[in-house]
Amino acid sequence: VAGFRSGLRGNYPSSRLHFAFHPRLRLKSAVQAARSNEAALDEALDEEYDLAVVGGGPVGVKSALEAASLGRRVLLIDAPELGQPLAVDGEDLGFGGPTGLFSKALRDVAKTVSISALRQMGLSDNSIWNEVRLQCAQLAAANARNSREELKAAGVVVLCGCARFSGKSLRFSSGIGARAKKVHASKVLLATGSKPFHPPGIPFDGKRILDSDTINLLGFLPCSVAITGSGVVAIEFAKIFRKLGAEVSLLIRSPSPIRALVRTGMDIDVAATLIKDLVSSGIRVEKNCEVVSFDVPDLTKPVQLSLGAPGGSKRPPGTTCLLKVDAYLAAIGREPNVADLEVENAGIDCDKYGNIILSGPTMQTSVSHIYAAGDVVGRPFLASTGVAQGISAVRHMFGCAYGSKVGISANTSGSIEDGSLAASGDAFDPGSIASNPFAFPNSIWSSPEVAYFGLSLPQAQSRGINASESLALYEQCLRGVVFSPLGLLKLVFEKPSGQLLGVHIVGDDACELIHYGMELVRAGRTIYDILSNTYSAVTFHELYQIAARAGVDGKAARRQRAKGPEATKRKRAKLQLTQS
Repeated sequence: VAGFRSGLRGNYPSSRLHFAFHPRLRLKSAVQAARSNEAALDEALDEEYDLAVVGGGPVGVKSALEAASLGRRVLLIDAPELGQPLAVDGEDLGFGGPTGLFSKALRDVAKTVSISALRQMGLSDNSIWNEVRLQCAQLAAANARNSREELKAAGVVVLCGCARFSGKSLRFSSGIGARAKKVHASKVLLATGSKPFHPPGIPFDGKRILDSDTINLLGFLPCSVAITGSGVVAIEFAKIFRKLGAEVSLLIRSPSPIRALVRTGMDIDVAATLIKDLVSSGIRVEKNCEVVSFDVPDLTKPVQLSLGAPGGSKRPPGTTCLLKVDAYLAAIGREPNVADLEVENAGIDCDKYGNIILSGPTMQTSVSHIYAAGDVVGRPFLASTGVAQGISAVRHMFGCAYGSKVGISANTSGSIEDGSLAASGDAFDPGSIASNPFAFPNSIWSSPEVAYFGLSLPQAQSRGINASESLALYEQCLRGVVFSPLGLLKLVFEKPSGQLLGVHIVGDDACELIHYGMELVRAGRTIYDILSNTYSAVTFHELYQIAARAGVDGKAARRQRAKGPEATKRKRAKLQLTQS
């Protein structure tokens, strides 16, 4: 606790910590390297570049590094007003980081800090929250500085300012009102990311009515929080604030939170385990409702939320119709950052949601020398898929394709199709994993974690595959018994070959474990292959073998799971006796 109280003050005194939007955030620091004077800026823009990357998030940074590794001359332009509102002394800590960077850092801090213990020691909520944000700032700063050092070492030129199209030419200006100058680049990659969707009727103020980006601005430790949404971001923040000691209400439009998760491709047992954990941790799940009005008084009084049924009608008698909370978070989708680019001047086509339309798997737009990747092309709004798209675009534009498909070709009846990460915008199914189940793993950084790859059993059966499933409970392996008994791992496989079609996990380290499962599915491995392998003892990877064995002998597996809780208690008692 003493270490936590002193925290990181040696690096970041509390007086220096500022979380705020600033129109010239990066012009105070990052531009200094590229424009110590006007002549240096002119010199940088007079250069001929093979590629100009617009956007300083993970997609832009990784794409720039990929092009540099191919021996190309690369310019990266990072627009300050499109970055995350997370800064210390004007240094943008969101550079090179995903939009979920703050939530991941906050989750990590929430897992290691006991708010109740700190309160019992007499620390005020303001002191606790300042220290929490301080630790988040250090985690973010480490990533931002590493990204800048990598770009510098690779020889990538970084300019911080605004990029816009004038015709098919890209122009750069160092700030509002500054003279725009032409960028000389053979290829352009747009990777400007996305921003939270703001539906009408929600009075966002960046103080207590927040979205998934401006939550970074929260200046106090709330005692109560209401969150609208049933997706990844909403669930992640619900568990984070509950871990931080807040009373949390999760407001969802669907009458069934489990069905809402299943529609995204999540296995029903995994979804049920996740929702059960939300409820058991004390999170109120208000189903079939939405906020119909807001009363936002001064900071000394709580925000009042009037709840109604979807569409604005009254909720049934006996349900909650009024919530009083310290803060409200809307996590209900994202939209691309394209408006400031003026892409229409270049003739780049966008769909009705503003997503840039791609001409095919090459990630090219309707203008052949201009490419796009990441959130700017629409769903699934994941950093991992965006980086894959960016690298694919770079290797295509310079004729260095890897020569392998994204996806798998299963040896079944042919009903499992290859996936394409270029499917985006209107072309991307709202249940993203349902349209492209083999392109990428899905991960939710909640507590417990959730991850899945490939087909669920209903998805396999809907494709006409003779499939079955088997599962292993975390409490069936020794590491689960000792450290984390809550969770399960499920395998979906074809019968009678046993070829793996999907892996679904909920529990500790699920987001790490899924990559082994992904490789098993991609390689066409079977449950019999898993049984023939040897796994290190006291690891979660033993769950794969337990689940595979259950697939071979389902009756024995069900008997074992039925006595699982009692067996777990006996094992723990034996361990305690041995330790004593």
